Amino acid sequence: MEENTVENKDEISLRDIIVKCIEWFHYLKSKWLIIGLFALLGGGLGFVYTSIKKTIYTATTSFVLEEEKGGGGMGSLSGLASIAGVDLGGGGGLFQGDNIVELYKSRSMIEQTLLTAAIIQGKKQLLIDRYIESNKLRDLWSKQPDLKGIDFSDSAHFTVKHDSIIGQIVKDLNTRSLTVSKPDKKLSIIEVKVKSQDEAFAKAFAEQIVSNVNAFYVQTKTKKSLFNVNILQKQTDSVMAVMNHSIYSAASIIDATPNLNPSRQALRVPAQKSQFSAETNKAILIELVKNLEMSKIALRKEIPLIQIIDKPVLPLEKARLGKISGIVFGAVIGSFLIILVLIFRRIFKMFLTHE
Repeated sequence: MEENTVENKDEISLRDIIVKCIEWFHYLKSKWLIIGLFALLGGGLGFVYTSIKKTIYTATTSFVLEEEKGGGGMGSLSGLASIAGVDLGGGGGLFQGDNIVELYKSRSMIEQTLLTAAIIQGKKQLLIDRYIESNKLRDLWSKQPDLKGIDFSDSAHFTVKHDSIIGQIVKDLNTRSLTVSKPDKKLSIIEVKVKSQDEAFAKAFAEQIVSNVNAFYVQTKTKKSLFNVNILQKQTDSVMAVMNHSIYSAASIIDATPNLNPSRQALRVPAQKSQFSAETNKAILIELVKNLEMSKIALRKEIPLIQIIDKPVLPLEKARLGKISGIVFGAVIGSFLIILVLIFRRIFKMFLTHE
């Protein structure tokens, strides 16, 4: 008996839900005129938005970064060099693979890129001037005498105003335009994207920042090893010059005394000293040449391989909502919002009635 009661209650509950849904459907159907008007209003707003919204262009550059891993043959070579008292410089530390991603976001790299001249539409122009032009910043500065004629061509005479403007542009680029990522964490491919309303600026900036950052990365990565190579090269050249001078001096002394008296041993001392100096410098030179070659090998191993995979090509990829899509999207949003308002309004009235 109790089970039948529970089943009846369930049937009544389900029936009530269906009735309520039908009731709400008829209620909303009765408001079709209001819903239609708001759908038209939303579609109109969507059309206006898509008409005034400027196209955003995206310039994408991707490259692969491959670096020599520590250990292996290089570890043995470093060990041999350390015995000889030579530091080959391959230590890693500050610049590991992932740090290049953050390097793209640094102010120094973005500022260097902005102050680089590029050929844009057949005209040589600083990228920062192109950015100012495309964003119409000169119009905003027209009423400020100290900014109206500001020039970025001479970085040696920059003032606080110059630094302030560059800082704001760098912040804007980092926030809205520049994206650096590794699409696949397992791979060494890095992707750099630059978004802008100016297609020419996006392409030029993407190409230039990749060039600047990669050059700085390679230079910094190999700086220590290159320093060691230069020092060893100077030492090798110096010892070789001294050895050559000693050999020439010994030969000159022997030529000056062709019929040397065997009983006068003191006359042999200058030639013997020159010969001894030449032999000593020869032994030193052999070791220096070995160390120099090891350092050059270490330098070659430390130079990372950076190979561009894709460059931005005109026309760039553009992101813009079409007018039809804007109308449909706006109509859907408008209808949804007015339906929510009508539902809450009726619920509120029902609540007041029960009270």
